[in-house]
Amino acid sequence: MTKYNFFILIIGTMLFFACKKTPKTITNNNNNTTTYVNNQHISVLTQHNDNTRAGLNNQEKVLTTANVNAKQFGKLFTLAVDDQVYAQPLVVGNLPVGSGIHNMVFIATVNNSVYAFDGDNGKLYWKQNFTISGMRPPISQDMSSSWCTPYTDFAYNIGIVGTPVIDSVAKTMYFVARSTDGANFVQYLHAINILTGAEQAGSPVKIAASVSGTGDGNINGVVSFDPRRNNQRQGLTLVNGVVYISFSSHCDWNPYHGWILGYNAATLQQQTVYNVTPNGEEGGLWESGMGVAADPQGNLYVVSGNGTVGTKVPYTAPGNGTGENVSSSGPTDPSGRAESAMKLTPSGSTLQISSYFTPTNYLDLNINDLDYGVMGTFLIPNSSFYLTGCKDGNLYLLNKDNMGGFSNTTNLVQQTVPLNVSLHCQPSYYLGATNEFVYVWSENDQLRTFLFNRSSNTLLSTTFTSSDSGPVGGCGADLSVSSNGTLSGTGILWASYASSGDAGNTPSPGVLRAFDANNVNNELWNSDQNPGDNVGKYAKFSSPTIADGHVYLATFSGQVVVYGLK
Repeated sequence: MTKYNFFILIIGTMLFFACKKTPKTITNNNNNTTTYVNNQHISVLTQHNDNTRAGLNNQEKVLTTANVNAKQFGKLFTLAVDDQVYAQPLVVGNLPVGSGIHNMVFIATVNNSVYAFDGDNGKLYWKQNFTISGMRPPISQDMSSSWCTPYTDFAYNIGIVGTPVIDSVAKTMYFVARSTDGANFVQYLHAINILTGAEQAGSPVKIAASVSGTGDGNINGVVSFDPRRNNQRQGLTLVNGVVYISFSSHCDWNPYHGWILGYNAATLQQQTVYNVTPNGEEGGLWESGMGVAADPQGNLYVVSGNGTVGTKVPYTAPGNGTGENVSSSGPTDPSGRAESAMKLTPSGSTLQISSYFTPTNYLDLNINDLDYGVMGTFLIPNSSFYLTGCKDGNLYLLNKDNMGGFSNTTNLVQQTVPLNVSLHCQPSYYLGATNEFVYVWSENDQLRTFLFNRSSNTLLSTTFTSSDSGPVGGCGADLSVSSNGTLSGTGILWASYASSGDAGNTPSPGVLRAFDANNVNNELWNSDQNPGDNVGKYAKFSSPTIADGHVYLATFSGQVVVYGLK
């Protein structure tokens, strides 16, 4: 061998080992040790994968309809944390943490803790708690109103609830943590380094906001953000250098308003304040915990719940809903847009309504507590259409740029699909080799599958509907989809829900199920088939995260369960 060839051999060997993924050693629930190399490095940086909120990871190259079955697939290990997990676990692939490169999973709990684990073998790299010194997280007993006592939406702690968002380039995670001393309540936006968990420069920032208005709770014509009553429930959104945070309430505890606040991602300076009902009441942003959708131009898409449409004026109506004594100066008055879908465009220090849709029966919805916007919403990828749902059982498919406004006689929308169910759920989407599918699985209903027809731009009901009843009580299923592009045999619909009990009010046992995304009558696997695959307590409104050959499932049992090929 010549000196030149020997030199080339040495350099090639060095490059091979420099680029080689470090082997992972895991011990599964049967105490069998496996060492392997994970060559996937996919990231899930925001709730439901991207800002469309469609819930599709189409870069999954390991899990298929052939190997997700009771023999080959199941629980690999669990990631222990200090409390319930409402936020969807997030994943950053190929991250340099410690002495190597890792696929890292980040978990936030209602105890205001954030964890960074190796997603392939479960090793904990760091943990930080973000409760303000001298305080504690708020608890359910702190939220007491005539409308709901006792308050059962949360079992105890109410710390980090909305799913964080990660900027993988800046190596920064953004989230909202809440603290109280029992009398004073505060919420802070945090920006932390995902390599160490340390606060970034300028973090944290205390959340505060106000707008001019005559709405509920105003003092001298100023409506202010209430850090106790306002519930940060939706996932955070990062678009065009701005972190957006949205708020609802704790069980319609008046006075409250829906808010969207925007912060510069680099400086954490507040630059956007939007109030849904500055001259009225309520208008919370719920969406079963799904994040506000956004397009690449920075427009936001969101649906508001019960509250004032227009400006509040004296009104008395029959019924027992939260909308009593609420009316409007006119349903086309843009000053209040509760019970509405909205396209919001950044304009100076606020957001302007570029387009909206308010159902013809908005007053009945308000009076009878049939919120528009309890279901998660998403933009159908590579289209002009936006899927929304109302508690009265109607799906509304909207043209995102011309939503339909308001009409006294008919809803001028792209399509109305009546389901006659309550729709507390997180829907999802799949692009297959020949068809596009939309999936909706509400509580007390079957799994619904719709074809999205690009010729008519409408949803077509299909025969591919699961025959069993699925989730019961007050929470529907949280859905995600994985596939290897449009390759046949790789599309899988994942569904998480409570297998019994009313998970809306009580922590309940959960189940994770996998279906062939092209034919959901073909169930591939579920966590009840083998005792060792048990979920624990279902984490409501937290969709499964599928990345790098694994499924990461939040629970209310103080752990995230990791599933994969055994």
